Amino acid sequence: MKTVPQLVAEAAAIHGERVAIRDGEVELSYRALDAARRQVAGALAAMGLQKGERIAIWAPNMYQWILAALGAQTLGGVMVPLNTRLKGGEAGYILRASGARWLFTVPDFLGVNYPETLAGESLPDLQGMVMLEGRHPGSLSWDDFLARAAQTPDAEVQERAAALSPDDTLDILFTSGTTGKPKGVVTAHGQNIRAFATWSDTVGLRAEDNYLIINPFFHTFGYKAGWLSAIICGAKILPVRQFDLDAVLEQIARDRVSMIPGPPTIYQSLLAHPQRAEYDLSSLRLAVTGAAPVPVKLVEQMREVLGFQAVVTAYGLTETCGVVSICRPDDSAERISHSSGRAMAGVEMKCVDAGGDSVPPGTEGEIWCRGFNVMQGYLDNPEATAQTITADGWLRTGDIGVLDEDGYVRITDRLKDMFIVGGFNCYPAEIENTLCDMPGVARAAVIGVPDERMGEVARAYIVAASGADLDEAAVIAWSRQHMANYKVPRSVRFLDAFPMNAGGKVLKNELRELAAGEAKA
Repeated sequence: MKTVPQLVAEAAAIHGERVAIRDGEVELSYRALDAARRQVAGALAAMGLQKGERIAIWAPNMYQWILAALGAQTLGGVMVPLNTRLKGGEAGYILRASGARWLFTVPDFLGVNYPETLAGESLPDLQGMVMLEGRHPGSLSWDDFLARAAQTPDAEVQERAAALSPDDTLDILFTSGTTGKPKGVVTAHGQNIRAFATWSDTVGLRAEDNYLIINPFFHTFGYKAGWLSAIICGAKILPVRQFDLDAVLEQIARDRVSMIPGPPTIYQSLLAHPQRAEYDLSSLRLAVTGAAPVPVKLVEQMREVLGFQAVVTAYGLTETCGVVSICRPDDSAERISHSSGRAMAGVEMKCVDAGGDSVPPGTEGEIWCRGFNVMQGYLDNPEATAQTITADGWLRTGDIGVLDEDGYVRITDRLKDMFIVGGFNCYPAEIENTLCDMPGVARAAVIGVPDERMGEVARAYIVAASGADLDEAAVIAWSRQHMANYKVPRSVRFLDAFPMNAGGKVLKNELRELAAGEAKA
């Protein structure tokens, strides 16, 4: 078990001048990354950051984001990432709840001035802001911040780093808050490094990989399965600040990108690009996907058309450091499509009934997991922690799934998303998976809507594939041929795109609001 400063120091010793990060014109070797980490730590020490105190980062993917996080974590500081889509009040809540001492941000991203959105917020613990780039009145610029490092001897930074334990808190990630106020998930150095060393080894990430990190750094996919995993392996980190399909295609060719993670929509977009054949995609090797149904045909096209040698899916929660189960690269397209892998080494999984008793393989139940990856708890919320983690260490995920005889898990839905049609339990993800096999359907999302006779029935929201000619009657007719009658959507709505969170998951609450508004009209 290691700490993050040990991890980066070891990576510098092993990989030396190998490129660690390339971000536009900026290129840092692993040795330079280690030196920059210590410089940021020195600046934070000069500003008084103590072990256990929090810094928050509210910015798009950029190399300074990584340096700010590593610098704080080197001193035993705790990193709190903020979603770039948050409004001022939402960000203010997390800053207050976490007691963050410093906020690292940018003056502008996609037309939003983050510091200004916080102008009306009460932030009693916040000592100030540091701009990762640009300037803002009353804040430190990145260069001025780094200059503070001269006040702290490197020996002091090294001493503080050496005093850390793998059990010390590394970060607090706040859950998305789709229901109620977000909760802060507390995890430690050692468990995260072990989880993503295991993840990297299982999916096949290696030092030779050029890793295009499209997923946002504020999310476990972009942070832990992203740049932290790259450092664990010695891979090259290529941050993507804003997803632009043409720019991504150009970068794949220019930087010989070999690893791209993300939700299925990213790969579907690559496949659908009309000029795809004009770009050299021969470097692509590894894809890790999830967060939405992955049709068998998509897995096959990713291998045969895009040229990925390995396509794997995985499953995890913020409360499990981001990972529980992983497919193996040699699994079949059907297994990759229809499961989220089996528990990684050191982790147990089971499906249980409403009483918490295990159900047989092939039977639906709530997924519970136990192991080194389970969070330390929710920040300042022992009641919620006790409701989520049992006395003997099992984490109640709130996800419904099925384990097969080989231990592979198929996620059928969130417990809260289930609806009942005439006495039958309906799990939207199961219906969505089937709908994604229908020709012309690019994406599908299903919710339950009120029905006088059945109580609730399924409504499907469909994003059609480019050029597809679909209508409601066709989707319902196809569904009747391919699924049990109680699962068949009774109504279908077509959208250009789904409302989604940063992890690529459809925001079902917004679809329910659409349905409710339609019912009132």
